[in-house]
Amino acid sequence: MKVLLIGATGLIGSSILAKLLSTGHSVVAVSRGRANVRRQFPQAQWVSLDLRIVDSAAQWAPHLEGVDAVVNCAGVLGGSASDSTDAAHAKGPSTLFAACERVGVECVIHFSAVGVDRQRPSEFSRSKAEGDAALKAIDLDWVILRPSVVVGRRAYGGSALFRGLATLPILPRFRNAGELQIVQLDDVVATVLFFLAPSAPSRVELEIVGPERLTFNEVVATYRKWLGWRPAQRVDLPDWLFDAMYRVGDFLAWLGWRTPIRDIAKREMVRGAIGDPTQWTNLTGIKPQSLESALTAEPADVREKWFARIYALKPLIFAVTSLFWISTALVSFGPGWDIGLNLLYEGGMAGPIVPLTVIAGASSDLIIGVAIAFRRTSKVALVAALILSFVYLILGTILVPRLWREPLGPMLKIWSVMVLNVVSLAIVDDR
Repeated sequence: MKVLLIGATGLIGSSILAKLLSTGHSVVAVSRGRANVRRQFPQAQWVSLDLRIVDSAAQWAPHLEGVDAVVNCAGVLGGSASDSTDAAHAKGPSTLFAACERVGVECVIHFSAVGVDRQRPSEFSRSKAEGDAALKAIDLDWVILRPSVVVGRRAYGGSALFRGLATLPILPRFRNAGELQIVQLDDVVATVLFFLAPSAPSRVELEIVGPERLTFNEVVATYRKWLGWRPAQRVDLPDWLFDAMYRVGDFLAWLGWRTPIRDIAKREMVRGAIGDPTQWTNLTGIKPQSLESALTAEPADVREKWFARIYALKPLIFAVTSLFWISTALVSFGPGWDIGLNLLYEGGMAGPIVPLTVIAGASSDLIIGVAIAFRRTSKVALVAALILSFVYLILGTILVPRLWREPLGPMLKIWSVMVLNVVSLAIVDDR
């Protein structure tokens, strides 16, 4: 078959893409970017398309030529500098479904979310429900899959969050979080392949959920056990501290970072993610795996432990890196102004170029620090930070070589800053 796959670089989408290609299907893969994922699957026909700028069915027509089926995996947790829930879940898919009806696509498989037909406490669930309604209004064969929280050996989103929280020896109790029926990524992919078969039923809505109900803390404890660590000490935190944590997550989202800890996540956590897998199993024959059995089947190795720890530390690493460069700029413009001038005078510089040099250095630091804070510019800024560190190192050695003998070691400590920049570059990608 020739399949148009929307959201082909996400956790679910990329897994479906790999399976489709490995089983001989032809895939038109739609995403906004992610060159690293595209290089992993050169067999696919890649299309760059941002659902935020799709406003008509005609824009889909060139990509639907010869397509037998469409699988829509597009999804975002919430709006941010680079994401729109309405575009990803409602407006964008609506134009896609209309285009499918026009050209006569045989099958559309659409990913929604469990419970959005019952509760819609946020723009995430409301927009998902709108997308479902748009599909059901179209005269074609469709399947709506409503998964719970999807996890797998590959870590992204909830799967990564659970690993990160599992590293904490002291874990707050998420008292207001609803129960979860965790579903395995492999089971989700198998479901899509089932419905792509020519004899598969259509016009069905299925809840894709795991076989057991777990609290949020029980899920984290299961991952901690899998990683081979002792049970965490659970503590009760005041509501204001939880609220502050979610506000920080919202701020990071505004900066462009895809953080799973946000106010919208809080509202979705309260309603939980539960459903009934009976119809799913009866129709497809797929028996969902429990979280513990799936994890036990693939024991964690040291790579999993490294990832879990680094994922938990990633916000701190980037915050410290960004604030370091911003702070050096503020110090240079403020209390360190005369010190900076005197160092340049000591190195033999004179005239108006001296204050201009201090201003240039401080301004560069400030621009780099702010750029590191924004996801879109962070990678370029980290490279610039490395280059500038080398420049400072060389100029400092030439102009004021005695700094190498300073007891506080300013010329030696710059190497630690450079290593921190390299580590940040190594972990900046989120998938």
